Amino acid sequence: MTETLISVVIPAYNYARTLPRAVESVLAQLDEAAADLLVIDDGSTDETPAVVEALLREHSGRFRAVRKSNGGLSSVRNRGLEETTGRYLVFLDSDDEMAPGALAALSQHIAHNPQSMMVIGAHWSVFADGRRSLQGAKPLPLTPRQCLQGYLLDKTISISNGACAMHRGVFVPGTYPEHLRNVEDLPVFAQVLARYPCTVLNQPLALIYKHADSMRHDLRQSLAAGTEQVVSEVFSARRMPAQMHDLRQAFLAQRCLSLFRDCYSHGEYKLARAFYFQALRADWRTFSRWSYTRKALRLLFR
Repeated sequence: MTETLISVVIPAYNYARTLPRAVESVLAQLDEAAADLLVIDDGSTDETPAVVEALLREHSGRFRAVRKSNGGLSSVRNRGLEETTGRYLVFLDSDDEMAPGALAALSQHIAHNPQSMMVIGAHWSVFADGRRSLQGAKPLPLTPRQCLQGYLLDKTISISNGACAMHRGVFVPGTYPEHLRNVEDLPVFAQVLARYPCTVLNQPLALIYKHADSMRHDLRQSLAAGTEQVVSEVFSARRMPAQMHDLRQAFLAQRCLSLFRDCYSHGEYKLARAFYFQALRADWRTFSRWSYTRKALRLLFR
């Protein structure tokens, strides 16, 4: 019996309209690799259950689907870990698409890089007006510390679900944190970069669709997640090696600056000011980051 190399998991919550596109983009290339597909309905209240049933009938025996009570994206991904057997996992959002040839490219890349525990791929960003922008996968720094700094602090490393494949062994230190309803992948990607060998595949693995309302939704969820809660999860003892913990304060400042930027762009100026000064207290070097400080100074004179 052939070992499953890649399991693709599609979490679905109230995306009945786009789910067929996501499912069919994977089914079209399952035969190109030792791969399988699992769709998990996270207690949808729209037509998603009916859409899943129709897809199962249309593509009989080609993929599996399960339905669970609503628990958020982390709970779905963790359920995907339990329900699949693939050595590597790809978590594809139900409003995105797997790029043509992605599974074959991943399979070939893994064969040539068997030590890789996470493959970071390129992707297409697709905007509401149909425009596309290719987001390439840049070479990684040489050391795990440099990789972690590039991801958490310098923002020179970008990882997108759907455009990366993770070996199931990387989840031993910790799975997706179910108490976080936003940036839940951040602690996982951070622990992988800090602990395991990773590689890049500069080929588009996914088409990631940008939505007009996603920024408002993300801001609300980001504010709910807060700063200390996210930082504590990323730098929890089980996830992060001890030698990396000196980066905690700098990441706290960066997290505050990210929320400052989001609040500023949404006109939430009072909150923006609070996050900027919290970043400054966490790391005084924040003042030297002029792109943020310039905006903060503008707020002082509003």
